[in-house]
Order: sequence, then C-alpha cells, then structure tokens
Amino acid sequence: MADVLMHMFTKFMSQTDSLKDARATPPAPAQCSVLLVGEQNLGRSVLLLTAITAASQMNMRVVFFAQTQIQSLPVTLQKCVPTPSPESLKKIKFCYPRTLEELLQQVAGLHESTNTLPSPPSLIIVDRLEEFLCGPAGDSYRECHPSEQSCAAHLSALLCDSAAFLTGLLEQQTSNPGPCRVIASYTKPKEQSGEVSDQVLNALDRYFQVRCTLDKDRSYKAAAAGLQELWHIYFSGTGITFDPCTKDTEVRPSSAQEWQLLLYPGGLMEFQLA
Repeated sequence: MADVLMHMFTKFMSQTDSLKDARATPPAPAQCSVLLVGEQNLGRSVLLLTAITAASQMNMRVVFFAQTQIQSLPVTLQKCVPTPSPESLKKIKFCYPRTLEELLQQVAGLHESTNTLPSPPSLIIVDRLEEFLCGPAGDSYRECHPSEQSCAAHLSALLCDSAAFLTGLLEQQTSNPGPCRVIASYTKPKEQSGEVSDQVLNALDRYFQVRCTLDKDRSYKAAAAGLQELWHIYFSGTGITFDPCTKDTEVRPSSAQEWQLLLYPGGLMEFQLA
C-alpha cells in the first residue's frame, strides 16, 4: 500500500493506539503513487511531515516540488517533531517551479546525472497540483491551459515515468534498492465547477494508484474529545493491498483503509486507527 504514509502514520500514532497494538509495523515497500486530496494547509503539513519522516527514519532522498516557498515548518509539525538534523534536511531537495511548464521541465530533469548523485531520490512529492494546473484565482496563467484534464494527465504520466526511471537507477546503484514513490496533493479549486474538478480527479486517478482523502469531521466529536479539529483519512484505489498474514479479526496499521487525524489546541498532531 502507501508504505511511506503508513510508516509516518504509525510513527506518529496516538499513545492509545500504540498501547493497543505495540507490534504495529509499517507495511512492506510497494511501488505506487498516492494522491492526497483535501484542504490545502493541512495537506502541506502532511506532505512535509512525510518528507521529514522519509528522510530521517527511512533514509530516503526526497525531492519536494512546491509553487510557493516554504519559509518554516507549520506549527503542527513543530509540535510533532524536534528540529530535523542537518543530515536529514540535506536529504530533502526543495524546488520551486512557478508554472506548469517549469514543473514539467524540472521533473524531466530528474533523469539528469546531477540530480541522481550521490544516489537517486526515492520519493517525489508535489504540493498543491491545482496551483500548477489552474494558476491562482484571477491569474492570466489560467487562460494558457484550457484543458486542465489533459495537463493533469501529461504531468501525472511524466511523474510516473520519472519514478520508474529512478527505480531502475536505485536497483543498479544502491545496496538496498527500493521503488521510487510519488506523492502529490490536490485540492478542488473553489471557483471550479464540480464537473471540471471531477474530470481532473478522474485523470489523476488513472495514474495515481492510491487516493488518500482528508475529510474534516464537522460534528461535535472533536470538541467533545478536547480536539481543535478531527479529520478522517480514507484510502481507496487499485494500489491498496492487504497483509495476507493478517487475521480477519485483527486490524493492522499496514492494512487499515481508514485512519483519523487528531489536531489538538496546542498544535500537536497525532494519527490513530479508525
């Protein structure tokens, strides 16, 4: 399944869930791409936490694409993790393409030897795909891309092709090879019609094997539990697999299709099995 996200969820699992299943382990590596669908700011926090976890805990080189520069870690992440070590941060390369064309060029440039030394990246992250596909509201750049569905397919195909190429390099150059993963976030632009958004998502789903949906709980449960916010996390798609050793009566983090994200008033962020 989405092994990098699962590793991160398990790493920052709430204490209650950790006590319920002390044997929790991340799933075995699987070559798949994940599309994170949900609110913008929360999606960026999840992606940044994933990048830091992959670099510091999984010894992975990460390439992080974003249209807007990241000046500092969000408050939620500052409460979750200590200041990342310089060695971990060196494994994360932040790139800031301004347009879709620049993003396409930089993703294609991942094939170049200067970007695969000392070792190829094992994780490609793209923050806020909609900003590249649509442009900011009222921006003339939107007029350059009348077919967002076609642009989404083009970008997704290039990301998958680059990941496949880097996977081959990882198998040749590293002693502990693994697939290169792709994780991207997408939020439906408010000014778009539902039909346009659905068409873009359908195009993305053809290339991203797993969709991870963040859905805010708007009931009384969050306040009753002393939380600032409660989010449901749903996994769907063709890339979902289950641990064949898992008993029907036993829910394991590696096979769970639903999680919850807990945001506390102080900024702490935790995950738990739903």
